[in-house]
Amino acid sequence: MKFIETRGNDGHRPPEVSFSSAILGPMASFGGIYVPKTLPDLGLEFLQNHLQAGYKTLARDVLAAFEIDIDQVVIDEALELYDHFDDNSNPAPLVKVYDDLYVSELYHGPTRAFKDMALQPFGLLLSSLAQKRNENYLILAATSGDTGPAALETFKNRKNVQVACLYPDGGTSDVQRLQMVTEDAPNLKVIGIHGDFDDAQSALKLLLSSESFNAKLKEKHISLSAANSVNFGRIIFQLIYHIHSYLELVRQSAISMGEKIYLDVPSGNFGNALGGYYAMKMGLPVEKILIASNKNNVLTQLIKKGQYDLRGASVIPTTSPAMDILKSSNVERVLYDLYGAERTKELMQLLDNEKHYELTGQELEQLQDIFNADYCENSEGKEYIKQAFAKGYLMDPHTATCLKAYDTCRSKALKTVVYSTAEWTKFSPTIANALTGEQDAHDIDALVSIAREANIEIPGQISALFEKKISQKTVIDKEDIEQEILAFL
Repeated sequence: MKFIETRGNDGHRPPEVSFSSAILGPMASFGGIYVPKTLPDLGLEFLQNHLQAGYKTLARDVLAAFEIDIDQVVIDEALELYDHFDDNSNPAPLVKVYDDLYVSELYHGPTRAFKDMALQPFGLLLSSLAQKRNENYLILAATSGDTGPAALETFKNRKNVQVACLYPDGGTSDVQRLQMVTEDAPNLKVIGIHGDFDDAQSALKLLLSSESFNAKLKEKHISLSAANSVNFGRIIFQLIYHIHSYLELVRQSAISMGEKIYLDVPSGNFGNALGGYYAMKMGLPVEKILIASNKNNVLTQLIKKGQYDLRGASVIPTTSPAMDILKSSNVERVLYDLYGAERTKELMQLLDNEKHYELTGQELEQLQDIFNADYCENSEGKEYIKQAFAKGYLMDPHTATCLKAYDTCRSKALKTVVYSTAEWTKFSPTIANALTGEQDAHDIDALVSIAREANIEIPGQISALFEKKISQKTVIDKEDIEQEILAFL
């Protein structure tokens, strides 16, 4: 399968590239990103044939349908990393919470967040490609809290790869920060910046497309790639768990094969939602994809009103910080799929230059045929956490935003799958406040109180973080990022 560019071709790059080329060099012409030229049609026969298949078998066959140019032995080795999740037979269990609401728990990997589902196999693939080509790569990652730990975990000590991870200082939970700053592998560099996630992501995109920065790397015989979901190597693994959750509903006799469902996604950078969109396009029976946001509700405005407006906007810190994002990169891939490259280029240039674009009435109808959206206030999220806990289910504040969309965005009484992106341990102060009224608790204190309240144990890999040595202490202004990375290299 070939990959093409969301904003068209500039005449200097190949008009089509392979999967391996797209993940090694994820930025495309005019600042765009890569998308599949076509999507495989899976349909009900594929679903029926995989009803009794394990997760790794399903993943292997979805990747085969994309005909990616990666050796099968490397793919198999990458998928074997799911064996290190909590349940090696089911890395993403589906749990019933209410009669028609099920939670797909995507956080059972090494860093206790959904990014492990994609980044664990992706890291091995990219390192293997680099070794096969005898090339060295700098992997850039910008994180609002979960991508960073997952990227560092998957790439640490891998050959032919170095990683520079950017995070907003003060913009993550204590646990997320500790997962990054206690990493001590020699091929990893963690950089806190004075700013928010959008600042980190903008810096990453500028470096990826900077001719001077790439020239300096070439002098060191280093090529540049990214671990963020601008890289389709992330997305291809994310669409798999949407198919898996549907099959789990059938296996649990919650639905019959072919019955439509809602996908309910807490969305920041839109990669998780995009995976659901592609799964739907490939034949998964989905009624609509519900987009749950927090107070940074640009996606709600886009889907409800057709307006993406960042004029005068700034990131609002919330209790679901991994979603404190204004410029969601993967919306671009949906724009391309619905409206084509020329219109996508026009809209993205308007957003870059004027911080605003508006869809036509017909374009908005197309978008609303697929998506609905709402946003959740901090107080509402805490109430949803409290209500679910009363029913015996402990959820994190990002998952809680989906309960608002579940309440307000469904027009039919269909089963709904909520995608839980993080374990409760990652955002314990908010959960402790929701359950016990505890105020301004440090993570370690909140972890203890929640464990006591829920009669569960704090996972050892989380509690151990508070005893580990801080080895990554860099915090700088965003203007100094390039110099800091070059010094690291």
